Amino acid sequence: MRFALPSARRSRRADAGRGGPVTTAPAGIRRPGAAAGRRRLLIALALGAVAVPSARAGHEFPFYPSYYPQEITLQVESPAAASAQLAAGTLHAYVGGDPFGAAPAPPAIARAESLGALVLVRVNPAAPYFADPQQRCRAARAAADLLETPDRFRRFRYPVTPYHPDYLQHADLARAAEDAPAPGWPGPLRLRAGDAGAEPLVAPARRAGTGAWDASVETLDVAALWTPLALGPNGGVGPPDLKTGWWQAYQALRGALADPAARDRADALYRALTDGTPRTAPERLTLERRLVATLTGGCERIVAGFTLRAEPLNVDYSAGVENVAHDAQSGLGSAIFPRTVKLKDFPWNGWLTVGVPSGPAAAWNPVAGFSDPAGRLLWLALGDPALFPSPHGTGWVPNRVVVSAVDLGTPTVAVPEDAIAPAPGTGAWAKVGPGRRAGARVLYRVLGSRFHDGTTLDPADLLYALGFAWRAREPAVRRATAGLRDHLVALRVLRVETDVLAFGEDKLTYQVPIVEVFVDRPGGDPDRAAGAAPPWTTVPWHLLALMEEAAARDLAAFSRDAATARGIPWLDLARDARVGAQLSSLLDELEREARVPPSLAGRVTPAEARARWAALRAFHGAAGHFLVTNGPYRLAEWSPAKTVLRVFRDLSYPRGVGVFNAHAAPLRAWATEAILRDGALVLRGDVERVERFGREQRVVREPFVKREVEQDRRALPVARYVVVAPDGSVVAAGAVPATDPGEFRIALDGLTGPGRYEILAALTVDDVRTNLPVRIVTWTR
Repeated sequence: MRFALPSARRSRRADAGRGGPVTTAPAGIRRPGAAAGRRRLLIALALGAVAVPSARAGHEFPFYPSYYPQEITLQVESPAAASAQLAAGTLHAYVGGDPFGAAPAPPAIARAESLGALVLVRVNPAAPYFADPQQRCRAARAAADLLETPDRFRRFRYPVTPYHPDYLQHADLARAAEDAPAPGWPGPLRLRAGDAGAEPLVAPARRAGTGAWDASVETLDVAALWTPLALGPNGGVGPPDLKTGWWQAYQALRGALADPAARDRADALYRALTDGTPRTAPERLTLERRLVATLTGGCERIVAGFTLRAEPLNVDYSAGVENVAHDAQSGLGSAIFPRTVKLKDFPWNGWLTVGVPSGPAAAWNPVAGFSDPAGRLLWLALGDPALFPSPHGTGWVPNRVVVSAVDLGTPTVAVPEDAIAPAPGTGAWAKVGPGRRAGARVLYRVLGSRFHDGTTLDPADLLYALGFAWRAREPAVRRATAGLRDHLVALRVLRVETDVLAFGEDKLTYQVPIVEVFVDRPGGDPDRAAGAAPPWTTVPWHLLALMEEAAARDLAAFSRDAATARGIPWLDLARDARVGAQLSSLLDELEREARVPPSLAGRVTPAEARARWAALRAFHGAAGHFLVTNGPYRLAEWSPAKTVLRVFRDLSYPRGVGVFNAHAAPLRAWATEAILRDGALVLRGDVERVERFGREQRVVREPFVKREVEQDRRALPVARYVVVAPDGSVVAAGAVPATDPGEFRIALDGLTGPGRYEILAALTVDDVRTNLPVRIVTWTR
């Protein structure tokens, strides 16, 4: 089966202009004259652009690489200080929480809202009624009903919430859980706040204090479940299900299951969903629903609701920010935030100041560092992932690799004899020879660019970074790279194409490696195959080799666990002066020897290696640190209280301002009518659009008319549906496009068997699958 992905052939011209980098001013922004344009080009040159084509007087250069702010400051601020600075306009955003709390915020403050934590109720295993599942369920549900309802707490009795992208296929079960009658409890219940986040949820009159307790109220931060796994040493994206409700329910509830048979069933269902076995959509959705039912059936731990994270933004008419995208689960602490946020007074420049509640505590290294919230936010701007999770949907947003095509095997595809694979223990690449097969073939266009030290990404960087997974020794690093070893079968660098971005006589050229990757266990899903082993690295091979050599000599360890076990420093490429001096001395040695790592023998010459080591030395001498990446920003200054990143406006950088603007205004649609007609469910609906007035904008809801949306060049909504049979299994699922004038027809004539079916349907725009207004229609056959 062959899936051609729609973004595969998007030209550089389209990428450069989408969203209006410089050729088209963003909506609501006055396009400055030629003189102002030349000033911005000079700023770009001063900030590090290298090979710049001539920009003749009278017009501005029409491509602006990297993202909007020219400088980002991450500043540690207490909530009290942050609220004062936000009100005064000296802070643009605060990541991690709302410093205003329950107090009213000034008019210029808006909030980005995302899923914060699941609120869990756990029945005391020592309670006399714990062994009886019915009594356990009554106690747990009664305790959940006793919780206080502070601001931003939402009662919700099902683990898959509207903020999960798989809510549609669970909407009927979630509604049934909400509609279930309150069970009641014959006597008082004593509640215990299991963590600080749960304290506001437990009324003082209900608290158990230091005595015996019946149920414990706990909060589980949702972002903490998946964000550490979504950043890999090679710019990877982690397993594909991290943001789904069923996956998070397994992490949250499985450990509390008391019945061994229930644990075994849950584990078997989880393995079936994650082992990469090809399954149809109805089969997979049925397994997901059964897993959640197994996890919740015994009531040892139940979901009582969820909290919302609110992160303030200064949106003042002049001094504020706009065009801010955030993730439905990780909020502003996500890859999309620094790639969209824009200062209102600076259409494509300016100084952004972001407050964080605590400074980075983890070491700064791209293999097993940046593991705390402040460090992750820093790395999401410094580094550049191959793909990143869709902010409000499923699948991936392409960033530095573009997926041209995915061929899913039926059941397998042949691997060419000249494809290469890494050797265990060394990561050295050798031909696979005849007879190898894989589950899928993925063709990538790799959007390379210069690294911050002036070297340019080439296939050797890709091979060395991917091979690292087979050389890794530290347990934490091996766990983080296990998915790559499980999936990657072989690859071929087919060629390096030259892309030309032409604006009249002005031209930019890009070298684009075309890489064919063969993977196993794609699960019959092109998105899973595409995210399994993207050929990418955000750091050059010579920096990764320097870190490996330092770890081999016990100068430092990649991970906290290994550093503690071996009694050596946790490798920090910027803030540890002693480790920095040792790395500098080691770099001297590697440059003198023109060292070529064994896994790159025959692919890199000694002269090329010496040039790479020299470039890293020069960078360290100028910057004072070793954090070289090919990301959009460079580390400029750092202290315990403040970190400053400056933009890398190098014209080899392939992404321009505006590329991700569509994510800043996630639009919704509503199925307002549902009619059973001629063997089909026919939907009509409303859709949102954005109206802009100068620097202000509003979202307008209006009836959906297909021709009008097409004329406005807006994304057309699609109708997604799930059909549930009388026995609770999913028998059909898919998506249908609109027909004129604005209807969506879901065919039902293929269903067999009598009984009462439930059709779960929602209209979605782009890949926005959170907070969906779901229609549930009953159909009796």
